[in-house]
Amino acid sequence: MAETGNSPRLLVVGPSWVGDMVMAQSLFMTLKARHPGATLGVLAPGWSLPILERMPEVDEAIALDVKHGEFGWRTRREVARGLKGRFDRAIVLPRSLKSALVPFLARIPLRTGFTGEQRYGLINDRRRLDKTVLDQTVKRFVALGFSSEEAATGKFPLPSPALRVDPARQRALRAELGLGQRPAIGMMPGAEYGPAKQWPLAYFRELAETLIAQGYGVWILGGPKDADAGETISDGLDDVHNLCGRTQLADAVDLLAECEQVVTNDSGLMHVAAAVGTRIQALYGSSSPRYTPPLTGNADIHYLALSCSPCFERTCPLGHRNCLRQMPPHIVLTKIKD
Repeated sequence: MAETGNSPRLLVVGPSWVGDMVMAQSLFMTLKARHPGATLGVLAPGWSLPILERMPEVDEAIALDVKHGEFGWRTRREVARGLKGRFDRAIVLPRSLKSALVPFLARIPLRTGFTGEQRYGLINDRRRLDKTVLDQTVKRFVALGFSSEEAATGKFPLPSPALRVDPARQRALRAELGLGQRPAIGMMPGAEYGPAKQWPLAYFRELAETLIAQGYGVWILGGPKDADAGETISDGLDDVHNLCGRTQLADAVDLLAECEQVVTNDSGLMHVAAAVGTRIQALYGSSSPRYTPPLTGNADIHYLALSCSPCFERTCPLGHRNCLRQMPPHIVLTKIKD
C-alpha cells in the first residue's frame, strides 16, 4: 500500500555496474509506487545516464564522475554543494564509505543504507543485511525502499525493470550499421568481471555458424574491450556483425530490443536485454542465477551447478572452467528453437 503524506524528494546513490543499475530500476519503481508524486533523483556515474534516461521513474540523473578506485574528494564535495536543500531522503545502494559521502555532505536529513565500512554517522538509517533473507541483489536494492520491519521479512514485491525503447532509432541503427533485414540473434560474449564467467568463444562461433545457416543474422554486442572477442566469433562469417565498441549504451538498449533472442554470459547487457523483454539464453559459470538472475519470465537459464559452482572467482581456481566448457552449443540451440 502506498504511503501517505507530503510527496518527498528522494535521492538514490546508484551502483557502478550496468547490470546493477538496471536492477536498481526495481527500487525506483517501488519508491514511485509507495510515494505518489515523489521526485526521484539518481546520483550515478556519467556512463549510466543513457540508461537512466530510459527509466520513466527517474526525474533527474546527476553525474558523479569519479574514476574507479579513486576517492575523488573534491568532486564529491562539489556535487554535494549543488544538492544541498534539494532532497529529503537519500538511499545509498553501494556499501562503501565513499558512496555515502555526498548525501552526508549535502546534509540530506535521512540517509538510508546497509551497514558497511564503518559508515556510522554518514548513514543515519542503518540497516543490517541478512543475506539469507535478501539473497539476491535486486532484493537488497528494493528492501531499502521499505521500512526495516517490512524489509526484514523479505516478502515484498519485486517489479521487473522495463526500459523505454526508441523504434525510430532502431530503424536508423539497422541502416547505419548495415545490419540487413534478417531476424537477429544477439550475442554478448563479454565478461568484464573475469574469464570464469565467459562461455568459450569457440562455442559462440559454432552457434553463430549454425544460426546464420538457418537464416538468422547475429549481432555481437559489447564495449570496446569486447571487440577482439567479437572478431573471434565473426571473422569470415557473413551476416555476423561485430558491433562491440561501435555503439553507445543507449543504442544497445534499442538493438537488444530488436533481437528475437540473445545468448549471453551473466553480464550487464543480459539485464538490459531482460528489461526490454527479449528472450534470453543466460549462461552461468562462476556466478549463480540465484543471486543475479535476469529479471524476466522470458529466459532460459543454463547452469550446470557443479560441485565447485558457484565459486564467484574471476578466473577458475581449478583451471578447467568445466562449469562452462561442459555446456555445448547444441544445448543452447535446442532452447533457442523451442
